[in-house]
Amino acid sequence: MRGLCIFLLCLQCTSVMAAEWTVRPGESIQRTIDAAASGDVVKILRGRYAENLVVPRPLTLRGIDRPTISGGLKGDVIRVKSPDVIIEDLIVTDSGDDLGEQNAGIYITKGSDRAIVRRCDVVYSLFGLWIEGVKDVRIIGNLITGKRDLASVARGNGIQLYNTQGALIEGNNISFARDALYVDVTHHAIFRGNRMHHSRYGTHYMTSFNNVWENNETYLNRGGLALMEVRDQIVRNNRAWGNSDHGIMLRTIQDSVIENNVVAGNARGFFIYDAEYNTLRNNLVVGNAVGVHLWAGSTRNEVEGNHFIQNQEQIRYVASRDEYWGVKSGNYWGNYLGWDRDGDGIGDVPYEANDLVDRLIWRQPVVRLLMGSPAIQTLRMIARQFPLLRATSVVDNKPHMKPTNPDWRQWIERIRH
Repeated sequence: MRGLCIFLLCLQCTSVMAAEWTVRPGESIQRTIDAAASGDVVKILRGRYAENLVVPRPLTLRGIDRPTISGGLKGDVIRVKSPDVIIEDLIVTDSGDDLGEQNAGIYITKGSDRAIVRRCDVVYSLFGLWIEGVKDVRIIGNLITGKRDLASVARGNGIQLYNTQGALIEGNNISFARDALYVDVTHHAIFRGNRMHHSRYGTHYMTSFNNVWENNETYLNRGGLALMEVRDQIVRNNRAWGNSDHGIMLRTIQDSVIENNVVAGNARGFFIYDAEYNTLRNNLVVGNAVGVHLWAGSTRNEVEGNHFIQNQEQIRYVASRDEYWGVKSGNYWGNYLGWDRDGDGIGDVPYEANDLVDRLIWRQPVVRLLMGSPAIQTLRMIARQFPLLRATSVVDNKPHMKPTNPDWRQWIERIRH
């Protein structure tokens, strides 16, 4: 009991000792930070402040009516050098543009654990947020845009995470960066409800394990979600659309679940390379130039309950032997031409994604002009009759006769407009 009383007394004293400081236009935020004690709150009133800030101890920087802090196009606008710092409700702008120095709107340095950045606009900065060597950072509800007048290769990333544990990246809108979200050596993290667009990659994501990626939207980038050299990922309920290369890249990935995602209107819906022991289920792959580009020994994956609809090529498969999908329950293929005599909803003949004609089109795209000709149809029929002419393929022995995902029509309309 005595120990509890001492603890409560200390907690009360700490609460009493914490102070609030108010900074008004024309005053120095940095001087106030230097005068404040650990746990204090620095309230910054609406106005424009031309400063490069360093936060050396646990403080809260709180904007009142959206004040602007400008770094004057040099260095970092705010550099955090302490655990337990909170930055909220600020407009942060005008970092330097030195890629070697990694100039950022907000730079969270090694050891600054439990940093929180929320409801801020981090704009016209080389890197929006650079986060390195920390645990349990929280980046929530921010608007982040890069220096869109620079060439893509000269920009930094919207959010860069390196060597972190337990991060939560949620509800951010990131655009006009090199990569909207760059993740490397980052484990046990959650990426939820973010929008990433008009960048090179929506997310560039490597050597990171045991993470959750859900309810995000990546669109109008070169590439949407790129997962490379990773394992133990949960990737669910995301939407990747209108990207000029891939919607979702799965490269050198193992032991992961990719489910209930939409990849629509991309050059390649899924690009799957060197991927093994993963589960892909209930994804909607619709309206892409190539639904799935499957390559480099991507085998021993469980692929069930997916919908492949109105892709110009369903599967582009590069391998020396057939790959069997839908072993347990099958998938839906919009171009399946088989029949269902017993009415069980499953086709009576297997679906084969590639044949000799498909391979010919890959090598000579001009052949598309002859797709309706008797010569091409005869070639396709001959290839089916003579196995020696048959191309290796993705094979589904349980193709569904009807789609069960009701959302595919709205995605067709969306990508057409």
